[in-house]
Amino acid sequence: MKKQVIVVGLGRFGHSIAMELYQSGHDVLAIDLDEKKVQDTLGQVTYAVKGDATSETLLKELGAQNFDVAIVAIGSDIQSSILVTVLLKSLNIPFIIARSTTELHGNTLNRIGADKVVHPEEETGKRLAHVEFQSGIVDYMDISSDYGVTKMRPTDKMIDHTLEESGISGPRDKYGIAVLAIRRGRECILVPSKEEIIQPGDMLIVAGTAESLGKLHAPDQNNNDKEIK
Repeated sequence: MKKQVIVVGLGRFGHSIAMELYQSGHDVLAIDLDEKKVQDTLGQVTYAVKGDATSETLLKELGAQNFDVAIVAIGSDIQSSILVTVLLKSLNIPFIIARSTTELHGNTLNRIGADKVVHPEEETGKRLAHVEFQSGIVDYMDISSDYGVTKMRPTDKMIDHTLEESGISGPRDKYGIAVLAIRRGRECILVPSKEEIIQPGDMLIVAGTAESLGKLHAPDQNNNDKEIK
């Protein structure tokens, strides 16, 4: 469903989310004090405006009160981030997403009424730790402090064997993970059976603890595994 969205702050995070929302078919109003950032965003959003979003007068002139969603993407200027969130809340925008840079900043945004607080730096750091330092891991999404969902390539020993034979499903499951889906080209096999044979080029979407996911691709573990029969 098409929505009207305000994005305040056009740093890398704000610019990226504004552009993605616009390309997804939403009306996007982007605001920033930096003329160059506004110019760089022209043509990539519905409207790009140079202005001070801490001004209630400006927000009302831009019709902010008529928008469905507001995203406060301001980074290092915590005071402005909080003030803009308060102003947007006072304009009764139905849903406000605010970017946080510290735990205290996030707690403050929650208390003043932000509907969702995101921590892009922290989330990127967690994904980087899992993706860059674990062979075979393509992407990672944190669910809780020690549990996540990851997209991974199967090990060489898994190819041409069933999920059960590979030790990741059924009674022979030795990793304690759940295989949620297999992406095979353009096909997606949801909740595959333990008899599903892993094919070259498959991508596995699995869930489990950080420790169990790490063991799945640990070189020492793979080298010591007995050959799958």
